[in-house]
Amino acid sequence: MVGFVALGLFVAFIVSIGWTHYRGAPWVPSTRAMVREMLSLADVKPGDVVYDLGCGDGRFLITAAWEYGATAVGIEIDPLRYMWCQLLITVLRCRGRVRLIFGDFFKQDLGGADVVTCYLAHDTNQKLAAKLKEELRFGARVVSNTYRFEGMDPVRTMGPARLYVLCQESPPN
Repeated sequence: MVGFVALGLFVAFIVSIGWTHYRGAPWVPSTRAMVREMLSLADVKPGDVVYDLGCGDGRFLITAAWEYGATAVGIEIDPLRYMWCQLLITVLRCRGRVRLIFGDFFKQDLGGADVVTCYLAHDTNQKLAAKLKEELRFGARVVSNTYRFEGMDPVRTMGPARLYVLCQESPPN
């Protein structure tokens, strides 16, 4: 019986890894130092709304809420990581400042974000660029770990992190 449960968990883990790779990027967590660098690079302030696309274990969400005073929204498609992140948010008592959405970030409205963080694959960033330009408001900041957004020039960089500020259109009057 124990062997059957272990086998089931192993298969679920392998499917989980393959599923996230197929849908956007494999789960490769950013270091805690990189999380802080990216949030600092984006100049996250208290009251900002930070979206983390493919939030994994929630480290961006928790850090944005606890250390920067932001409201954080994570979108995760992997059911195992989604459940793990829900558990962490509950245990760390972040529920009032952190919200987690189970699903595909391509199907979610990102318009409420002041800051978007991501550590996705190159191809995923290219598909995501048009969505970000269409949905994010003037001055929204996008920080990507390692992978560029073609056709968007980074405003600042810090190691492998790149900050993009969406200013294509003039702000509303």
